[in-house]
Amino acid sequence: MLAARKGQSTPMPDLALERQRGLGSGISPWLAPLATLVTQDLALPGYFDRVRVLNRHHLPRDGAVLLAPTHRARWDALLLPHAAGRRVTGRDCRFMVTIDEMRGLQGWFLHRLGCFPVDQGRPTLSSLRYAIDLLGMGQQLVVFPEGNICRDDGPIQLQQGLARLAQMAAAQGVVVSVVPVGIAYGHAQPRLGDGAALCFGPPLVPSGQGRDAARRFTEDLGQAMQSAEQAARSAVGRPIDRP
Repeated sequence: MLAARKGQSTPMPDLALERQRGLGSGISPWLAPLATLVTQDLALPGYFDRVRVLNRHHLPRDGAVLLAPTHRARWDALLLPHAAGRRVTGRDCRFMVTIDEMRGLQGWFLHRLGCFPVDQGRPTLSSLRYAIDLLGMGQQLVVFPEGNICRDDGPIQLQQGLARLAQMAAAQGVVVSVVPVGIAYGHAQPRLGDGAALCFGPPLVPSGQGRDAARRFTEDLGQAMQSAEQAARSAVGRPIDRP
């Protein structure tokens, strides 16, 4: 598979289309714009007093991008498209979502907004290959490397899945920019009228293959996410008191 050239988007190859049909993860041409309108123009301004986006200049506007955000609330999934979605970059945020989140009515909507499922314990090859297909076409993929929502202020603990995915993409000739993202709210559990903030950190490019390289990159990414979150927390008046 060939990576998309900088500033270009390539058509989806046949194998990628087959994987997309199997995962049911295409973007609806009518539902996606409607969801953008409802979330960006109604939900976010209606719930939060202010939403700040910090250091947007760190967000690449082309090429394969893996957004690696902290995960503090369900609102995260709305803040990311607000800060990096089609109105800002001209491309969608393609979320890799746990299987449990993709069931029922919620799953019906998520499938049509370009999300696709992954089993965190035993990820299937089809999900991983589809993720690499998207990156190879120069799209923007979102993976929460903490795995689940975490609201405590302890050190960030990451799984190595994102690093392994970036390594697999590199092995296919796809250079991926991994962007650490910190997200914060006025309270640990966001309340009506809270402030919200999202901070982009400088992109990281994984190097090397194997477990040791994945471990080192995961450690570097965790530190970068922690710095980005500290900036976001300061912006909402809740700086993190860590030693």
